[in-house]
Amino acid sequence: MTETTETTETTNPTEPVARLRNVVLDCPDPRALAEFYAAIIGGTIEDDGDWVDLVAPGRVKVSFQRVTDLRPPRWPHSDGDAQQLHLDLDAGRTDAEIDAAQEKVLALGARPLDLDDDGGKRDFRVYADPAGHPFCLCKIP
Repeated sequence: MTETTETTETTNPTEPVARLRNVVLDCPDPRALAEFYAAIIGGTIEDDGDWVDLVAPGRVKVSFQRVTDLRPPRWPHSDGDAQQLHLDLDAGRTDAEIDAAQEKVLALGARPLDLDDDGGKRDFRVYADPAGHPFCLCKIP
């Protein structure tokens, strides 16, 4: 006679299933886009040609993958060309700090998409990186 034992496995629903490794952006020139974001958030670049990693302070990793026929999203749209992801970057606590950050990202090659902060009521401004991905400079609450 064979005895079978039932095992009941309990899982904690608050425990994560996985850990975020990195965020990956498709782009036509991975090195150039990594340099753009390194100038904004800091970090070191690890280049492997068609795949480039930017390891920012705090071990946050943003990767850039070569896609030669990239079609950047149109801002703001909810159709087939809508954004699928964007980065929110804390840029300062004051309007002066946000203005200074804006000046820097524009000098680095960002393109303004929506700078209307509704008279200070909205705490972010929207830009496109050189490959066309939207990102926001946000006021730290």
